[in-house]
Amino acid sequence: MFQRVVGLLGGIMRAWLLAIASLTVPFSGSFLAEQWTMASALASEKAEPLDINTATADQLTALPGIGDAYSDKIIKGRPYKLKDELVQKKIIPQATYDKFKDQIIAKQK
Repeated sequence: MFQRVVGLLGGIMRAWLLAIASLTVPFSGSFLAEQWTMASALASEKAEPLDINTATADQLTALPGIGDAYSDKIIKGRPYKLKDELVQKKIIPQATYDKFKDQIIAKQK
């Protein structure tokens, strides 16, 4: 998951660098169009949801609003049947959960 996020950010960064380079270095129009299409495809690629039952502390802290303390609480509260148990069990506040609820899942074994 972390590698996909880094890859996605790298794709976005490449798109910005290409846009800046196009202002200073004359490339053919088709080259820029091809690069832009590739960067857009990378940016629109959806990352897989993070399983809160198996995620590492580092993966959890990459979520918006989750630091070391919340990450530890999430890990100690495992297993979760539903992802919204993070709020129901008072592991994290609703406002924090709302920031990343679309990025997580609670898989069952």
